[in-house]
Amino acid sequence: MNKTKKGTGWTVRVALMIAVVILLANTPLGMIQLPIIKATTVHIPVIIGAILLGPMAGAILGAVFGICSMLSNTYAPTLLSFAFSPFMSTTGLAGAVKALWISVGCRILIGVVAGWLWIALKKIKCPKILGYGLCGFAGSMTNTVMVMGSIYFLLAQQYAQAKEVAVTAVFGLVMGTVTASGIPEAISVTILVALITKALVAARLFEQR
Repeated sequence: MNKTKKGTGWTVRVALMIAVVILLANTPLGMIQLPIIKATTVHIPVIIGAILLGPMAGAILGAVFGICSMLSNTYAPTLLSFAFSPFMSTTGLAGAVKALWISVGCRILIGVVAGWLWIALKKIKCPKILGYGLCGFAGSMTNTVMVMGSIYFLLAQQYAQAKEVAVTAVFGLVMGTVTASGIPEAISVTILVALITKALVAARLFEQR
């Protein structure tokens, strides 16, 4: 009976976090205006869910984030939507598979990395608030590095054409995005994940795993 209640509670909490991901992905709340860039917040509930509910929950939440990204790039395409929507592929089936990996696969890894990192940090008795922040930073950088890295290794030619630059310039553009956007975003996510997770645990809305 207790296992059933625990399983039901886990499912309900995952469903609640899924709703938050969908809300952020489909409203302006999914972006934070920083002095230089706009930082996405959609992966914050993915990381928090991974910490509080485990890597499996993180993977599920990451998949939801990825699906939302894929749909957004399908119905409201931008210059780089070919990299995030299999339906916008410019290179047929191969491009579609690559886009599916970038939009969904890379986002699943956010929750997996954050969830397992939290488990590792608990084993070495890392202070909780520090651990939350480290998971936030790692999850955010996983998103940036995996997405931009996958674009570079899988779709460099198409990226160069979209940006109207030489293929040799793609590496510099990718690294520029990682450093100029990814790192400031990861720092903001580190702070937000630490504060929000601490508040949720203190309010006993989630059991600390």
